[in-house]
Amino acid sequence: MSSEPYPSAASSTDTKQQAKHSILRRLSQKFKGLFSLQHEPEDREDINELLNTAHERGIIDQDTHKMVLGSISFTEKIASDIMVSRSKMDCVDIHQPIQELVPFIIEAAHSRFPVYEEERDNIIGILLAKDLLRYVTNPEQNIRALVRPAYFVPETKPLKNLLQEFKTTRNHLAIVVDEYGSITGLVTMEDILEQIVGEIEDEYDEEAEQTIFPESEHSWRIMGISSIKQLNEALQSHIPEDEYDTIGGWLAAELDHIPKRGDTYAFENLKFKVLRADEKRAQWIHIRRTPITTETTEEL
Repeated sequence: MSSEPYPSAASSTDTKQQAKHSILRRLSQKFKGLFSLQHEPEDREDINELLNTAHERGIIDQDTHKMVLGSISFTEKIASDIMVSRSKMDCVDIHQPIQELVPFIIEAAHSRFPVYEEERDNIIGILLAKDLLRYVTNPEQNIRALVRPAYFVPETKPLKNLLQEFKTTRNHLAIVVDEYGSITGLVTMEDILEQIVGEIEDEYDEEAEQTIFPESEHSWRIMGISSIKQLNEALQSHIPEDEYDTIGGWLAAELDHIPKRGDTYAFENLKFKVLRADEKRAQWIHIRRTPITTETTEEL
């Protein structure tokens, strides 16, 4: 899945399932010719080998090959394997005025938002972005009246069962909890379908992938969720990658507190300044590199 935002699921799951079954039926017929050339599959490894052979011989194209392999591995996965982690969830505070929520919802570009009260672990429901259209005709609309019931599932929920329940209950988003009932993440219908058909791109994906924005030869504006690995490649820097995945997580550890606006930190010849932050993490960071002067170069 993508770093990673969670857009709305495809509108017709049944159609996708029918298409998948149709593909599998056609593949089954094509594979009969292969069975005469090698033994019939006895386990999952044999099936994978058979699929690889079919792909190499041009019996199935690459997209179909990936889809069938995805369908096979899909049966072994559980909710925690693909969930969006709690730290990356975009949630709505029930006490926040709707007029303040609209810009945030537009920027996040999701169709559904978990709603919490008092603290983020207390998820009380789900807000659909389309329901905010009622606010246009009724500016006095209370957000609580728009909140729909949340659907909770354990981390160990098999994806095949979750997909079936999504279809039955018509839910498109599930809140994932651990054995103690604490929120650990969320899973959407699209997250599940992507395990079968591959990544589903929408109009927001290309923009969401870019998190590092050069300003000049020696300065950048980056998002806190930027990958340390990608940043090191872009800046030719040496920020440690062994303990943290994102620059925001690394910076919080170096500062020994959740970054706040105005915080600065120096590493090697880079100076980091937090431009925007919330109560959970740094959202935007400015980086300036001090060029190596001629004198410094001569001394070296």
